[in-house]
Amino acid sequence: MKVFNTSDALAVLSKLISFKTVNGNELQVAEYLQELFSQHGIDSKIIQLKNGRANLVAEIGKNAPVLAVSGHMDVVSPGDLKLWQSDPFILTEKNEILYGRGVTDMKAGLAAMVIAMIELHAQNLPKVGTIRLLATMGEEVGEAGSAAFYESGYMRDTDGLLVGEPSSIYGTASRQKGSYDLKLISKGKSVHSSTPERGYNALVPLIQLLTEANANFEKIPDGAMGPLRFNVDVLNGGDQVNSLPDHAEAQVNIRTIPEYTNEQVTDAINQLIQKYNAAGAQISLETIMNEPPISTNENNAMVTLIQKIGKNYAGQDVVVQPSPGITDASNLAKNQPKNFPFAIYGPGDMSQHQVNESLPKQMYFDFIDLYQELFIKFLNEQS
Repeated sequence: MKVFNTSDALAVLSKLISFKTVNGNELQVAEYLQELFSQHGIDSKIIQLKNGRANLVAEIGKNAPVLAVSGHMDVVSPGDLKLWQSDPFILTEKNEILYGRGVTDMKAGLAAMVIAMIELHAQNLPKVGTIRLLATMGEEVGEAGSAAFYESGYMRDTDGLLVGEPSSIYGTASRQKGSYDLKLISKGKSVHSSTPERGYNALVPLIQLLTEANANFEKIPDGAMGPLRFNVDVLNGGDQVNSLPDHAEAQVNIRTIPEYTNEQVTDAINQLIQKYNAAGAQISLETIMNEPPISTNENNAMVTLIQKIGKNYAGQDVVVQPSPGITDASNLAKNQPKNFPFAIYGPGDMSQHQVNESLPKQMYFDFIDLYQELFIKFLNEQS
């Protein structure tokens, strides 16, 4: 007999959506999940990392093999509230579709994992092995939560990893590009724009460097995960139209591939910095986030099992393709062998980071059931 009916499951998701964890406040979610687990006889531990920010770990079962399952508790900003058809922090249903900030990325996946663990525990499962939930803070910016789990050794004894993010609709992934966020800072000398020869425009060499870098990176051949992407996302400089800016900054996101690594990107950009500085610029580089690509075999044990089980829910073959974004696997699956059982697999309609973020209600229910079957079969196969 199920512990959670559909109304109960929606209530859990609704509660998670109500927490305004926009790049922060994950402690509120962790405390709620800890209480929810406790109500059903499951111990969990909150690991506070910063003020108002925390990870949570919970386990059911015992001994090896160990399956780590992970979901993050933070969300991105809802953006312009006027563009939302409903309050982004109130789970809203319309025509069997659920709306709310984080419903796809990734509070539905996290809720499904938590409920699946509670349902299994009520059945005295697993009989062999351990299911370990690693609920993380800060995935959207910096991935500090998963880094803390990795550095504290929570992945050392694991035999598999499942990240509950959506990679495509009912699809899965065992590979993801790296993500390298950097800031380029250019210094100059401010003078009146009528006498530019007396000063130095900090924006000019920075823009030239970014243009040259973009052109160079576009020439890199596509890899198995597709092309390397060099995205200039933020550019700031100057504060008055008739004065040369003495300070300019750019923030860049590079999606790296195994064939052209984060280290190679760093070397290439540093060479450009040296070139422009030798010509009179004063440009420096600051790393914001530096996560490597993750590339395990597409036929690893986790993916193969997902294809078998997931087909019944998707109504078609489960598509396996590289994840278009990065996940906490950047840290959690780091330094694992190529055949390590790892997959990204969770409920989502690919509306993450958009206004009116949405999810088909049935997909949420599907993953609650699907995860239970997947967790137990994986442990049994690995034992």
